This record gives sequence, C-alpha cells and structure tokens, in this order.
Amino acid sequence: MEFIWIGFAFACGLLTKLISLPPSIGYLAAGFILHFLGYQADSMVTTLADIGITLMLFTIGLKLNIKDLIKPEVWLGSLSHTVLWLLVGLVILKAIALVTIPFVSGLSLATSALIVFALSFSSTVCVVKLMEDHGEMRTRHGKLAIGILVMQDIIAVIFLVVATGKVPSAWAALLLLFIPLKPYINKAIDKVGHGELLPLMGFFLAFGAYELFELVKVKGDLGALLVGMYLASHSKASEITKSLLSFKDLFLIGFFLSIGFTALPTIEMLAIASILTLLLPIKFLLFFFILVKLNLRGRTAFLSALALSNFSEFGLIIAALSSKSGWLSPEWLVILSLAVSLSFIMTNVLYNFAHSYFANNKEKFKRFESKKRLSEDNFDQPCEAPIAIIGMGRVGMGAYKALNAQSENQTWGLDTDKNKIKWLNENKVQAYLGDAEDADFWETIDHSKIELILLALPSVQDIMNITSQIKRTHYQGKIAAIARYDDERIALESFGVDKVFNFYNEAGVGFAEESINLINTSRV
Repeated sequence: MEFIWIGFAFACGLLTKLISLPPSIGYLAAGFILHFLGYQADSMVTTLADIGITLMLFTIGLKLNIKDLIKPEVWLGSLSHTVLWLLVGLVILKAIALVTIPFVSGLSLATSALIVFALSFSSTVCVVKLMEDHGEMRTRHGKLAIGILVMQDIIAVIFLVVATGKVPSAWAALLLLFIPLKPYINKAIDKVGHGELLPLMGFFLAFGAYELFELVKVKGDLGALLVGMYLASHSKASEITKSLLSFKDLFLIGFFLSIGFTALPTIEMLAIASILTLLLPIKFLLFFFILVKLNLRGRTAFLSALALSNFSEFGLIIAALSSKSGWLSPEWLVILSLAVSLSFIMTNVLYNFAHSYFANNKEKFKRFESKKRLSEDNFDQPCEAPIAIIGMGRVGMGAYKALNAQSENQTWGLDTDKNKIKWLNENKVQAYLGDAEDADFWETIDHSKIELILLALPSVQDIMNITSQIKRTHYQGKIAAIARYDDERIALESFGVDKVFNFYNEAGVGFAEESINLINTSRV
C-alpha cells in the first residue's frame, strides 16, 4: 500500500509541477484518485499527516515574534474578519437555501452557522507553503498573514475545547514552570552543533511539547506552536527551521492525501463545493477592506488578503468533530473537503500572478488606502552609494564585505527581515528595511545614482519579480543575480538579468583563487 500511494503522490505531484502548479495540489488529486480506485487511508498516512501538521506549527512558531501578534492589524483584523464573515456567510447560505438545492435547503440555522464558521478559517498549510515557495515568509504581508493564521488557530482551539468539553486539567498551570528553564534549553540547543542532532532536537522539542500539552488535556498542536514561539529568539531558530524543512514537506504529503481519502464525492457534492468556493472573493474583500481600514498599505492588504482567501484544514477538523457529535451530516464533511481542495488550487494559481497584477492595477487598490501610515510601512531612503544588494543573507553579506573591502561606502543592502536589519545596523553595515518586490519601493527611492543592483536571493521567481519592478521604473543601470543551477541561469538571462552567476561554480572559483593566493604569498 505504501508504494502505491507514494507512487501516486509522486506522479501527481510531478504532473502539477510541470504545469506550474504547486505539488501539494497533485497530492490532493492523488488522494481523491486513490479513493476512487477503492483504496483507504491506512494508519501510516494518518500518522504522517499528524506529524506534518505538528512540525509545521512548530516551525511557524520558530519564525514568530509575540510582538507581531499583539499588533491591532493582527488580532483586530482576524477577529473582525471572523465576525463579519459569520454574518455575511450566514445570510448568503440561507439565501442559497431558498433555492431547492440538495444538502443545503434543509439546513437549520445552527447547522448553517457551523458550516460558515468552519469556512471562516484560512489554511495554515496552504499559506505557509505558499509563502515558503515564494520566499515571502519574512515580508510584511507574509508575517501579517501568518499572524492572522495564528489568531485563527487560537479561535479554533477555543472552539474545540468548548465543543468537546475537554477542559484543561489543573496540572496545565505547571507548564508555566518551563519559562524559567529557557536558558538551560538554549544551552542544550547550542551543544547539539550543526549536524544530525539539530533536526533531532527539533523533533524532540516539537513532539515533547505536543505530548506535554495532551497530558494536561490541552490540544497538542498548540503546544508545538507555543514552544516554537518560546524558542524563536534563539540564534539557531532559523537553522532548526531549515533542518526540518524537508521532513516537514515530506510528512505534509500525508495530510494532503488524507483529505482525498475523506470520502468519495458525488456530482451534487462537487457542485455545492464549487458554489462555496464562489464565496472566496467575499473572503478576500473582507480581509482587504478590514486591513486597509487598519492603516495597512494597499499592496500589503492585497497580498495578505489574497493569500488568506482559502478554506482551512482546521475547518475540516471542526467539521469532523461536528459530524461525530451528530451536529453535521457526513456528506457535509465530504463537501467541505472538496471546497478546501478547490480553494487550495485557486489560491495557488492566483497568487502566482499577484505581484504583477497589483503592479499593473495598483492605483485601483491604493485609492482605498488610509492617509495615515503605520510606522513599519514608512521606507527609509537608502544612501546614495552606487551599488545595491538585495537580500542580506550569507551570499549578500559576502558580496557586501568584498565590495566594501575594495572601496568603503560604495554599497548598501536591503532586506525584508526587520531583526536582521537591526543587527546589521548595530554592526555598522549600511542596510535598510524594504521589500524589493514592492513597486512603491522603487518609485519612492532615487535610483538615478545606482549603477549596479545585485539580487542575492535564492528564489528565481523572486529575482524575476524584482527585475520586473525595477525595469518598470526605467532603471538604467545593470542587474546581476545568482542561480544554483544552469537552467535557472539560462532562464534569468533570458528574462533580462545582465549577469547571472552560478552559485556553486563561483564558490569553487573563489575558493581556488584564494587558495592560489596562499601559495603566491608564501613564495614571495
């Protein structure tokens, strides 16, 4: 059985990738096809799904800052959206029920409210994968979307506690004792080094927290999220996240397959699920207008709202619980599973065009912006140095040091990570906070004196997006970028990047040159 579903998952994932869709959509399709052929999810698929969700929540926590959650645009934005969605969605669903449609016309008010509530959540799995695939986890809109998702997860956990009557035990208060232990946990993480013990430590922390929270009758996934947030300030938080990335992606295949294994849909169920996906534009509009009213810029509100315009796996958990309790018919669990799957497809397809669509239609969205801007949305005007480096990771910093060694104050850097910029500034590095994929950024700064822009980014799609934004402002200088593989290099050069360096080849060349200098120096 394992070989069959692995083979189907691989084949469907490859096919969707070939048509420029995320492999996760292929995994969803594989689950439905296997179910149609008569296969059922075994314990291994279920276990993989559970492990994947737990690891995902743990890695989300590692990237979160508590300060991000207490911002009004996060907690007020998510709560406002939930309330408005319930009101609007309930009216629409009851209006649909006026037409004699199977599974809908006989719904009671309470059942209708339950369905709308299940659809109020956005998918953590879908949005996180979307942001990771586009390299936008640390952008303004990426962090905002993740913050809103966390708030929604908290709402879902509260509902599950109330609905199941699973009240935390008195021993739950003892979990607070782990707060003073943080220095010792940090030391243990420091001691594991950079090898195979590091991801193992991540597994231990994630599932240890899961079991501890379950032991005191609190949802274990919440424990994985909280322990990630607890360790987010550690210097190795990013390294732990990267070490778990492949494991998380592999285990999440089980989650996507499990959705397809839920039940075998009928034509009527598929039709109703399709009708429900027509509510997604309403979800987008609610998010967009709430966020701009909270003084977010049009682009941030647009991208966040679009990423969040889908239905959630948490909605399926709520539906499954409701079905077991007799509040919801099993057919509706299938309908909601289909709606979630369709919403994943729509979000992934539409988001591929999000940046270019906004750039071409930004005036339509910017007119809804508030005149007041949040402090985080005010750009610092970069200095007048002629060379700009976009992306201050290891490659970007290496380039910055090499260029500054030749001539001081000729280079400045740009990154979307606020904490990284703060650290760089403290270490006398000319670096600024900004999103190079934002057309407003390039229109705000004076780039007439910029002669060279280095795109030190890992994502080819990000490099292409930024190149497009730069060229729209009639930039006259040169653009250089890095690529990991030759096919990426060819694609970027065809797209208009003036010079593309193969990351691995150039590292080898630099290594050889520096090594030869050692010999030449010793001979002198």
